[in-house]
Amino acid sequence: MNLKKVKIFFERFWYLLWKDNSFKGWLLSLIVIFVFIKFIFFPLLSLATGTSLPLAIVESCSMYHQGNVFSIFSNWWEKYDGKYASMGIDESEFSKFIFRRGFSKGDILFIVRARPEKIKIGDIIIFNVNQQTPIIHRVMNITQKDGVYFFSTMGDNNNGQLSFEKEINEDRVMGKAVFRIVPYIGWAKLVFFEGQKPINERGFCKEN
Repeated sequence: MNLKKVKIFFERFWYLLWKDNSFKGWLLSLIVIFVFIKFIFFPLLSLATGTSLPLAIVESCSMYHQGNVFSIFSNWWEKYDGKYASMGIDESEFSKFIFRRGFSKGDILFIVRARPEKIKIGDIIIFNVNQQTPIIHRVMNITQKDGVYFFSTMGDNNNGQLSFEKEINEDRVMGKAVFRIVPYIGWAKLVFFEGQKPINERGFCKEN
């Protein structure tokens, strides 16, 4: 008898979840999707990638290249070659870096665990430096002190380094970006927080 009741319950639940077009059915579907993503999908993805932040929405324009996915690398390099020349990086070397065309606000990046000894110059790391949100910038220099790695980064669209990114302890590195999942889709979330940002940080990106 109990098994029959359980079967009836799941049949009704299944109908409400997938076939019922009422508001109640729609609301239940949203709740189930939210629970699945938050408590099953993300924990499993974090376990697989080895980082607590396997997916990251880009929230600033610091890595933007004009045109984003359609950016023309040679045109961008002509504008910024002097910035990288001072760091000993030429066009040939930069052209081999991951994300050589940068990425834009609203893009979603796939993040994996970053072992300090495996990180290379040119990699894109995500790190926490007590800012409101983690920073996603390109590694410009790597040093070692007493067996601890320190990383120096810079945003492709920034005119120079920010004070907090000149010496980033390996403990602050949350992972590294390996590919862009999809451009701009993250705006579905960012649009709700744009009003809280300074005026000069709102809206779509442009080159500095």
